[in-house]
Amino acid sequence: MEITEIRITLRSEPKLKAFANVTFDNSFVVRGLKIIEGSNGLFISMPSRKAKDGTYRDIAHPINNEMRKRIEEAVISEYRKKLAESESREGEAREEKAE
Repeated sequence: MEITEIRITLRSEPKLKAFANVTFDNSFVVRGLKIIEGSNGLFISMPSRKAKDGTYRDIAHPINNEMRKRIEEAVISEYRKKLAESESREGEAREEKAE
């Protein structure tokens, strides 16, 4: 199974850095992954739903650590690219205003 597309929506919250949608084999999409800044750096939270007992349960998640690692590395890499693009555009906008 190949990751064929990752879409990132940046957020400006202290811990929640972005949302991600991941498409597999151009055929199946998982929406609502969260990119979170934890005490040990960035990590991915799978989409979840609150259960009746108040706990959260993943709606979709990888079955093994190998796939979890592939998804996490791909999503965080795409997040960093999107963040760099956003910061570059903000810098250009500031330069234009200064002129």
